[in-house]
Amino acid sequence: MIQIDPGPASSKLPAKVDIVVIGGGIIGTSTTWFLAKKGVSVLLCEKGVIAGEQSSRNWGFVRQQGRAIQEVPLIMESLRIWRGLDKEIEDNTGFHQGGVVYVAQNEDRIAGFERFLEIAKQVQLDTRLLSAAELKQQIPDFAGPYAGALTTPSDGRAEPTKAAPAIARAAARLGAHVMTNCAVRGLDMAGGKLAGVVTEHGRVACERVVLAGGAWSSLFSGRHAVTLPQLKVQNNVFRTTPAPNVTNGALWSLPVAIRRRQDGGYSVAHGKTSEFHIVPDGFKYFRKFLPAFKEEREGITLRFGHRFFRELFTPRHWALDTPSPFEDVRVLDPKPTQRLIDETYRNLIACFPVMKDVKIAEAWAGLIDVTPDAIPVISPVDDVPGFYLATGFSGHGFGIGPGAGRLASEMVTDAPTCVDLRPFRYGRFFDGSPLQLGPGV
Repeated sequence: MIQIDPGPASSKLPAKVDIVVIGGGIIGTSTTWFLAKKGVSVLLCEKGVIAGEQSSRNWGFVRQQGRAIQEVPLIMESLRIWRGLDKEIEDNTGFHQGGVVYVAQNEDRIAGFERFLEIAKQVQLDTRLLSAAELKQQIPDFAGPYAGALTTPSDGRAEPTKAAPAIARAAARLGAHVMTNCAVRGLDMAGGKLAGVVTEHGRVACERVVLAGGAWSSLFSGRHAVTLPQLKVQNNVFRTTPAPNVTNGALWSLPVAIRRRQDGGYSVAHGKTSEFHIVPDGFKYFRKFLPAFKEEREGITLRFGHRFFRELFTPRHWALDTPSPFEDVRVLDPKPTQRLIDETYRNLIACFPVMKDVKIAEAWAGLIDVTPDAIPVISPVDDVPGFYLATGFSGHGFGIGPGAGRLASEMVTDAPTCVDLRPFRYGRFFDGSPLQLGPGV
């Protein structure tokens, strides 16, 4: 399993708090930290380890560019937080504002970039197009092919294995209860109202719950008759041994995406191909995801295997006094697809010949929680008063995490919100709203 900075030591389970946050990824830890800053009594429950799943397995981009317009105000707020985060929490998230570059292989891709430029102009981002000659000057070791690029110098990068644990430690220092290896089995309802949660170690009374469970959120919600159309997509990543400094930020192209690391190497992924393992929920939510699949089908490889049968036989309802599915799998640790790792490594060397002697130090895979429109859900659930969702970040969650945590903390305490909550409402999946992918790139 990928090596992660240790989070805070687990504390004693409290009998009562104001708010329980379920899930110790970047969203859950950020939400907990902001609540603790407000002086709210808060408990964070993580079934495994802090950042054990996708929050430590992502690419590490902290980007504004390429976002759907619905997400842009929130990522701008998040980047503002990232810039001062290490100083405020007195810890190391690895954040560095080195810019992000998206490479266009042809003129068609340039046209897509120009559409995002219109969004950037509306919100006064420092995004601009680079000609082929300008890209060559900025990243001379990139061999192409390319027709130009999109860049946002104010974008950055951070270390996924360090960020959420650092934020969790900061929350604990402010008085938050942080419990690891502590699965929440379900909500404790009394008279149709939320009265608390039941964990594997006992009951905790609370008034409100924020579910930031990532890939597990749909299963947890379904146990309480809350239908959450969310699926999982696998992405495969590796890190290199120390490598020549071809860019101090992050670069995406169709063959390969790279991000400079604090250890002198790069995190590397395929720029185009992700995998979807066919599972029962894929049939359940087929109609809602069909428009997105049609648009992204060239970049999705379909798989069928043991994961279908594992999920088929996973209980959808369980008694709260018996072990839950969350205790069966403490950390989702899918095996990376070696064929894609090998292909991505070849692409890395082809795009950056200067890296011909660089080796793969470690490879891993992660399961990304995706929604039909690739926009997260940050929303109350009206049918279960006191229950809130912060999930479905669709591969965009790491960079947007601190901002989403602030927004979720404001939502759950009925405070004025830093950005408009309406684009993230849960009800959009059921009120006839069109579930099309946003105009990001």
